[in-house]
Amino acid sequence: MKGSLMSLVNFRDPALGTDPQGSRIRPGVLYRSAQPFPRADHATVAQLRDHDIRTVVDLRGAAESDPADWAAAEAAGINVIAARMDPTTDAVMAAMRTMTTAADLGAFYLLMAEQAPDAVTTAVEAAARPGGVLLHCAAGKDRTGLITALLLELLGVPTEAIVADYARTSEALPQIFAHLAERHPTHSAALNTRGAAPAPLLEAPAEAMTAFLDLVRARHGAAAFLAACGTSTSTLDAFRAKTAAEVAAC
Repeated sequence: MKGSLMSLVNFRDPALGTDPQGSRIRPGVLYRSAQPFPRADHATVAQLRDHDIRTVVDLRGAAESDPADWAAAEAAGINVIAARMDPTTDAVMAAMRTMTTAADLGAFYLLMAEQAPDAVTTAVEAAARPGGVLLHCAAGKDRTGLITALLLELLGVPTEAIVADYARTSEALPQIFAHLAERHPTHSAALNTRGAAPAPLLEAPAEAMTAFLDLVRARHGAAAFLAACGTSTSTLDAFRAKTAAEVAAC
């Protein structure tokens, strides 16, 4: 796999699966994927251009990323924005150590978002930019999943559709984990040897996303939660207008 040309893994347009009629979010404005493996190359750039993706939002922590990961995309004029959601803060690591169920994973997602309000706001601001926007973390499951879910929830996409989109990542996890092991062999070996990664974190269980959405609604609601993170009303309005633009024109 190393050195070969690769398109993005776990890549999709959530609108096509969650709202195919375009009544809440039109296709072609928001995409999600895993990180590029081994890094963005001309095949990756072609994939971005084919979908009119003008902005890439990298949700990984600084220690997980490398300037070379998106160098080819930046050279092609695609904006790459870092919205760092660090998975190694004390609170996040403590929650990871006590995680045993899918519901715990859902609570973990809320904690990650609460621990990184600036990154959440940066990601939403980027999603409101013109053209297609790609969200990604390492696997395209956890941080990507929670930001995507908040944006879809903001637009009123039904729960079952948001959950189903999240769970689709299960299909790509074997490929993703193989690539991550190649990129981070020492870290992956340690996890496998010590059993350090809790089982729910190695899956994409529907119950986790259901729990996350329930917590967001009970404590905040998507719009209020994003506002509490520092996202302006004008940004939320811009994202709503962008996603509904073609629907309104019909």
